[in-house]
Amino acid sequence: MFDVGISEIMVIAVVALIVLGPEKLPKTARTLGHLFGRLQRYVGEVKADINRELALEDLKKLQAEVNSAASDFQASVNASAKEVQDNIRAVETSLNASVAGDTPPVRERGAAPEPEPAPVAAPVASLSPAPPTVPSPEPAARDTPQQASLPGFERG
Repeated sequence: MFDVGISEIMVIAVVALIVLGPEKLPKTARTLGHLFGRLQRYVGEVKADINRELALEDLKKLQAEVNSAASDFQASVNASAKEVQDNIRAVETSLNASVAGDTPPVRERGAAPEPEPAPVAAPVASLSPAPPTVPSPEPAARDTPQQASLPGFERG
């Protein structure tokens, strides 16, 4: 701390012995030792407080970075989920349309053509007369889905 050599310490000790005298010198040295110890503890506490404040500031910066990264990640996940949900709805609509016979199902490029359905054999006539068939009425609206919505993907 101070650049004090051994010769300067001896000069200070001799002057203190002359000024204070042999009776008060030990008590004064003990008091100075206690004061010096208190000073060192105080300086140590101040250093520790400064280090804690610096660490707290670094942690706040790190927390802000983590929160920013988390919000970016959440936005990315939400966008991906929205895209997947839209794709599922498109496939669901396509399947419903193909079941209803409105349009042929959409195939991906390079996919093999679907085979023609095999002809169904005519039913064997039974001995009992067949019940009369009643024509079913056409559905009023085709906007109701034929296939239930997948769980977690409610229509919006």
